[in-house]
Amino acid sequence: MEKKMIASLQFLLSIMLVMLLFCMAKVSCADPEAKIHDHVTGSEVVKGPTRRLLPFVDCGAKCEARCSAHSRKKICTRACGTCCSRCKCVPPGTYGNREVCGRCYTDMVTHGNKPKCP
Repeated sequence: MEKKMIASLQFLLSIMLVMLLFCMAKVSCADPEAKIHDHVTGSEVVKGPTRRLLPFVDCGAKCEARCSAHSRKKICTRACGTCCSRCKCVPPGTYGNREVCGRCYTDMVTHGNKPKCP
């Protein structure tokens, strides 16, 4: 009696394993970007386990342009890079216009409570 129960449990587990493998194969064969491709404009990138679309910003080039007239370019570029990666935005021009990027950019401060983002 006990052997029949063990055999039936093994049979049930093997069927469940086959079903799991089938489902995994079905998912891995599906085109992962089929649904996303319709909405991607080239300025968005898929990030994270939730597969959210986030705007793509070339922080290096934009921060280089933003800090081109700054007297301390390296410090400006480093701070701008941090702000760009967190806020996904760099204001236009070399000075001012910080409100274009919203509260994320304008409200970020240093340890000395001074505005961090150039």
